[in-house]
Amino acid sequence: MTINTTHRPAGGDEECRIRIAAAGDVHYGRDGDRERARETFASLAGRVDLILLAGDLTTHGEPEQAAILADAVRDLDVPVLTVLGNHDHHSNRAGEVAAVLEEAGIVVLDRSHHVLEVCGAELGIVGSKGFVGGFAGSHIPDFGEPLLRRVYAEAAAEVDAIDAGLRAVALCPFRIVLLHYSPSGETLEGERRDIWAFLGTDRLAAPILEHNPDLVLHGHAHAGTFEGRVGEVPVYNVSVPVMGEDFWLFEMTGSRRAPSEVH
Repeated sequence: MTINTTHRPAGGDEECRIRIAAAGDVHYGRDGDRERARETFASLAGRVDLILLAGDLTTHGEPEQAAILADAVRDLDVPVLTVLGNHDHHSNRAGEVAAVLEEAGIVVLDRSHHVLEVCGAELGIVGSKGFVGGFAGSHIPDFGEPLLRRVYAEAAAEVDAIDAGLRAVALCPFRIVLLHYSPSGETLEGERRDIWAFLGTDRLAAPILEHNPDLVLHGHAHAGTFEGRVGEVPVYNVSVPVMGEDFWLFEMTGSRRAPSEVH
């Protein structure tokens, strides 16, 4: 699949081509997963420029489960970036999970951003888990019991982080938002409507609509739909159960030139 990008100002700069492997919800931790992970990542050799993982890397968020992924990617010669998902937080050891991954060279994004140079161009990746909260007609409100308001506040912090990250990478010619939870109801089609509020929230879409990144990737919705949009921005649910593949290969093309800073 090719993701076409248009950058302004257009010019005679040589076109850049970035190959990305993306997946979410790999859920490593079962018997046989170590060998499966090793073979899966080895199959990407020479085919991609980077790997993006949309969370739920483990079954229950145990560091030894994270080590399955860490060992599988340790010797790869391309960058691997990830966010954590709800499964990775389940055992309340997310910090240890992240440490295991980082020791293997994986960049763990948590309300943060990272800039890579690929084919002579800067690629800015904004990573945040996102959170729950619902969509039009079924939003969790900022009202009532303090615990419920904390859920609302957690989503608000994720929204603010995505906004800050996109501002930080605004001059990168290529920009991607990597999430676990969905910002778009379109990629939740196929899931039961009564659980949509637990699969994401359209509040996450606000900074995407404002800053117009080139691509948004998320996971979590195992029975959802692969492709959707937020405004004009393409959104893909790269959950392995949805794709029916270990990875989906994306290609982004466009000018290497970054937009000029306003003076």
